[in-house]
Amino acid sequence: MKQVVSVSLGSAHRDHEAELTILGETVKVARQGTDGDPERARQRIRELDGTVDAIGLGGIDRYLVVRHRRYEVPLARQLAEASQHTPVVDGSGVKATWEYDVIGQLTAAGILDTDQPVLLVSSMDRFGMAQAFFDLGFPTVAGDLIFASHIQYPIRSLGELEELARKLLPELVKLPFAQLYPVGEEQRQESDPRYAAYFDAAQIIAGDFHYIRRYLPPRLTGKTVITNTTTRADIDLLRERGVRRVITTTPVLEGRSFGTNVIEAALVAVSGLSADEPDWPRLVRAAGLAPTILDLTTE
Repeated sequence: MKQVVSVSLGSAHRDHEAELTILGETVKVARQGTDGDPERARQRIRELDGTVDAIGLGGIDRYLVVRHRRYEVPLARQLAEASQHTPVVDGSGVKATWEYDVIGQLTAAGILDTDQPVLLVSSMDRFGMAQAFFDLGFPTVAGDLIFASHIQYPIRSLGELEELARKLLPELVKLPFAQLYPVGEEQRQESDPRYAAYFDAAQIIAGDFHYIRRYLPPRLTGKTVITNTTTRADIDLLRERGVRRVITTTPVLEGRSFGTNVIEAALVAVSGLSADEPDWPRLVRAAGLAPTILDLTTE
């Protein structure tokens, strides 16, 4: 059986193991958190090198991909380079193809409606999803500056998002990663509702769950949340806040949806392909992935 491990900068309290069937093959997958400690993550990757079939980088993106431009996060590159033999992936290869498709599928099925306002809490780390919302005509706010930089400037068009990415990302990726994203025990802190107005104005809340949780307002009555890397406790939290429906873009395995880095690692382990190869989008679409839709209005 193939084996993949996601080494995450997130909290070890979210660790989990399961088996995933992909492209007809069963893969043992595990998530191992390092509580925000990059050196501990680097050491764990060194230990796993050559002993598993692929390694995922969790709690950090190696590449932020906007249209055809790719911006590399130095810390993530250093972590990936700790492995000399086993491929290390961050999930960007799945996000670019699969998350674009998911939004189209959900809209075509009538589960989402293009009249529904969208808050995408982070779009530069999931440009495929952002592009889908804008291409399909959803009234969309991209909250990258709001949630990552605490600048209350909503981005309302794909062109503006691309322009800001070109101007800002080359410098932003040089900042300490913990300044941009909740890592370690920050993922377990009480929510800060200072940006509640943006959540209130949207009917669909989408994007990285740790950003969503970090700034979750007291009530999200009747709203749809599109995300991944959720645990049972996360789902219970969203239910308590009044969320109507949660859609995870990755499969739910034993009560937990794994990150796209795990799915990409499993695909690499089974196929031997990488996201840089021409056949990669076809492989992702052939993998039989499907979103999971949870109705939180029923027990």
